[in-house]
Amino acid sequence: MENLSSGLWVLPIAFIPLVLFCAPSLWKWWQTPSGVDVLLDLKSAFLNKSFFCVRSALYFLSLGYLAFALRRHSVLQDASGSSFHTYRVRRLSISGLPILAVCLTFAAVDWLMALDHHWFSTMWGVYVFAGSAGSSMALLVILVAWLRRSGYLLQINVEHFHVMGKFLLAFTVFWAYVGFSQYMLIWYANIPEETIYFKVRNTGGWHVLSTLLVIGRFFIPFPILLFQSSKKKAPILLPVCAWIILMQLLDVYLIVMPALKPDGFSPSFLDATCLIAVCTLCVGVFFRSLRRSALFPLRDPRLGGSVSLHN
Repeated sequence: MENLSSGLWVLPIAFIPLVLFCAPSLWKWWQTPSGVDVLLDLKSAFLNKSFFCVRSALYFLSLGYLAFALRRHSVLQDASGSSFHTYRVRRLSISGLPILAVCLTFAAVDWLMALDHHWFSTMWGVYVFAGSAGSSMALLVILVAWLRRSGYLLQINVEHFHVMGKFLLAFTVFWAYVGFSQYMLIWYANIPEETIYFKVRNTGGWHVLSTLLVIGRFFIPFPILLFQSSKKKAPILLPVCAWIILMQLLDVYLIVMPALKPDGFSPSFLDATCLIAVCTLCVGVFFRSLRRSALFPLRDPRLGGSVSLHN
């Protein structure tokens, strides 16, 4: 996970072109003058170009610093075995939790919710976190299994996969709970500024993809992950993890594209090429970071308890 987080430093490279060349097409408020939209005028203190860019820079800098500092002290701990780095990582993690919560929530509002500046949801930050946490755990399972199959991390056993499978099940349920709660409360209140989000995604060609997301993100992985044997067997767990990541991509796609194409689903080759470009950049950074440090934390004081894990 420390090597994966190294990608936070290269994501601004992919974000800068969005601001320089695509902002008026992505965020409609970007080029709407004052006096045209009453709701936008009321939100102008927050939704303005300068403040938007400053906030985005703060998100990348804050999360990037946390990722860099946590990995740096982890690597130094492997080299020296000093307890200073152990306690330093603990303090960074404690202080990093509220920073992560604030940055993730406001980034989700700025970059995703503001695609339609009329719409709002007070559960939006939690919903985005639930999806990202579940897909991150799924990616972790796949990477650990791949490294173990390649001859690394041989100390990892079925008990570790069982624990990761439990987290995967928990995040799957959590995503469904938050998603249903958001939908139920918004649809029941029947406020036009809120219901428009689901109205667009439940009509036309988007309805099929929305239905697939509900079934595929919860009803397919949930019964499989319920069984202890499924969580301990890689041939069963790995396809489920790959499927969850695919459904997370679909979730993000359904968040972004209906706001840009409300008339219906009309795919473009750019949908795939942009995803491939960003993923290739992140994968390259990940492998570069993977080679520069030990894969196994030999001098972590909690290593013994982790290796001898029993559920």
